Amino acid sequence: MTTPQDLIALCKRGDSYAYTRLYDLHAKYVYNAICRYIEHTGEAEDILQETFVDAYHSIGKLTNAESFRPWIKRIAINKAINAFRKRKLEFTELEPDTVIADEPSVDEEGFTYTMSRISQAIEELPLIYRTVFQLFAVEDIPQVEIAQMLGMSPGTVRVQYFRARAKVLEMLKEGEYER
Repeated sequence: MTTPQDLIALCKRGDSYAYTRLYDLHAKYVYNAICRYIEHTGEAEDILQETFVDAYHSIGKLTNAESFRPWIKRIAINKAINAFRKRKLEFTELEPDTVIADEPSVDEEGFTYTMSRISQAIEELPLIYRTVFQLFAVEDIPQVEIAQMLGMSPGTVRVQYFRARAKVLEMLKEGEYER
């Protein structure tokens, strides 16, 4: 049985079968990551293909075969963010110092929720909130880097994340979603 590390080594030598096996092993994972940011199935599939083509051409730069999965996922996320830019999606700048003080806090204690309820609540967020929330809370990308990716200030990213988090907690607390 060929290990993922062996497949990457074979890919670095130009083995197309190894590349196909890597695709088969990781495509669903990468596609699901893309779908967190891209709603249109066809566009998500295009980004998936572009991601693997770029990865194949750049695989020689990968120094640690064990980091292939996060590496290719990061390529996919960057491509999804670039798709936003191509559509010229406007991300609104906010005044972070004045807005946070006005935001009501949500008490997280006293209610339970499932992952499906959380996922459903996240999907209901406005696009910018969902994007920032996913990048920060799910993908664990630093807020400064998110700001650079989205072309906004770090303060605005913090506000967008705070609002997204509060909205998710509010939806969960109100019980809008089935248990």
